[in-house]
Amino acid sequence: MNGLHLIADLYRCADAGKLMCECAELEALCVGECRAAGLTPLGAYFYQFVDEVSGDAAGVTGTVVLAESHLAIHTWPESGDVTLDVYVCNFSRDNSDRARRVFERVIAAMGPEDRVDHEVVRGRLPAEV
Repeated sequence: MNGLHLIADLYRCADAGKLMCECAELEALCVGECRAAGLTPLGAYFYQFVDEVSGDAAGVTGTVVLAESHLAIHTWPESGDVTLDVYVCNFSRDNSDRARRVFERVIAAMGPEDRVDHEVVRGRLPAEV
């Protein structure tokens, strides 16, 4: 069981517009980018938060379950921040490049001013890496 886990914190995504606070738009982006990269979406669940005071759409949290593992994303439109995780298993084939493509394309769509990201190899003992 080895895999690749890509993790990003995206800051000040001012240009993301509808993606930050419209569930259907964000889901379409995430599922579409997974498919375009050659990954296999098995299902998706995205939830739209609503501002308790104004009743307006607020952030979105969502997950795409992949045959290869998952994508998870969470948005905070009030601050323009997003967290993104893309994890793929590399058991029957190396999906690392596919994961990197999805990761970079979703990040590009969000348009962050700043980002902090990490690439974690999973499923290997430290001596094996």
